[in-house]
Amino acid sequence: MKMTFMERVRNHESRIGIVGLGYVGLPLALEFARNGFPVTGFDIDPAKIADLKAGRTYIRHLSADRVSEAFGKRGLAEATTDFAGIAKCDAIIICVPTPLTKNRDPDMSFIISTAEQIGPFIRRNQLVSLESTTYPGTTEEVLIPIIEKRCQLKAGRDFFVAFSPEREDPSNPSFTTSTIPKVVGGFDADSLEVACALYGSVISKTVPVSNCRTAEATKLIENIFRSVNIALVNELKVVFTEMGIDIWEVVRAASTKPFGYMPFYPGPGLGGHCIPIDPFYLTWKAREHGLNTRFIELAGEINTQMPEYVIQRTLLALNERGKALKGSRVLLVGLAYKKNVDDTRESPTYELWRLLEKLGASVAYYDPFCPVVRPSREHGQFAGTHSRQWNDLATSGFDVAIVATAHDSVDHDALAGMVPLVVDTRGVCKPAPNVVRA
Repeated sequence: MKMTFMERVRNHESRIGIVGLGYVGLPLALEFARNGFPVTGFDIDPAKIADLKAGRTYIRHLSADRVSEAFGKRGLAEATTDFAGIAKCDAIIICVPTPLTKNRDPDMSFIISTAEQIGPFIRRNQLVSLESTTYPGTTEEVLIPIIEKRCQLKAGRDFFVAFSPEREDPSNPSFTTSTIPKVVGGFDADSLEVACALYGSVISKTVPVSNCRTAEATKLIENIFRSVNIALVNELKVVFTEMGIDIWEVVRAASTKPFGYMPFYPGPGLGGHCIPIDPFYLTWKAREHGLNTRFIELAGEINTQMPEYVIQRTLLALNERGKALKGSRVLLVGLAYKKNVDDTRESPTYELWRLLEKLGASVAYYDPFCPVVRPSREHGQFAGTHSRQWNDLATSGFDVAIVATAHDSVDHDALAGMVPLVVDTRGVCKPAPNVVRA
């Protein structure tokens, strides 16, 4: 069984099934297709399938040329909503969302529904690899039992199973899908070997670990590390601001130390599908073992409070200028969760928007990467709102602009000349009488 799979990988004959064609699945599909593997992409969203078939991209940093080359008439990739095609794939890689519930418990619904959908079509000698970030034990406790029940086969005996956490960093100029080392944990030794062979055929380096749980934990520690350090610098921002010290200048100075220090930067809160969510997957699992993750939860509390801190700074800055927040016209600059991408998942800008409207402000936004607010479960009330145009900002009568995301293409110093007050949460504006750091 193993040798047949390995031989097909070596010959680039293996058909790769990618379930979930979002910010993780689509780049991976393009990478396998670029390396000569036939690819079938599966997604429940027919709009994505239609875009791919037409050679259109719906993710800004993935060019239409790349999509068209892979999914066009002469390309090696195809896209469908019909999961029956799973049976024709040699490897099935699952890249579906893993959000939190309102109570900050893991939402396993996407993994569960995916396992139920693909389960009836799993056959012998296939590899199933989960990439969705989750708590240690998910692959063995959730994914495998559902698939085994649906296909009447046994993991490790009839088909291979692995967990390999995604490490996508959109628009990172230094690293791409193919150059970011791939951690791989297998359900058993054979599963690890075939998964490393598959990923190693398109990614520069694989990092095998002892089992799926270790691979699941690896992804969590990476993002918990970032969450805790961002919380630390956010707390220091509040303290240093009261002391009249610029936290961004402090971080820049500290960054000159060539050892023992790594810079992290404050902001208006956390965004993206990883850092605001992943740590709480571990806190939930730790409670199952009777343990409390106090450090992680404190970091989450600090980061979650940052939007309210920004609003308070804005309110005070307006008050000093004889203006109330209620009735003010506020421009949010940057909707994406980080600079130079169009990804708005968990963006703190949405929370700023909600709080501002709650306090009676009139809110608009500007983001050259996000021309319109996409529908979402969490922020449906803003869906369909269009970005303001840059050339109109100076004459739009805004009382204050809040820099929430610092895209490189935005002239933030020019912005300070367009509006009477700028609240800078990213440390990108030059000091000026009408610029307030928050």
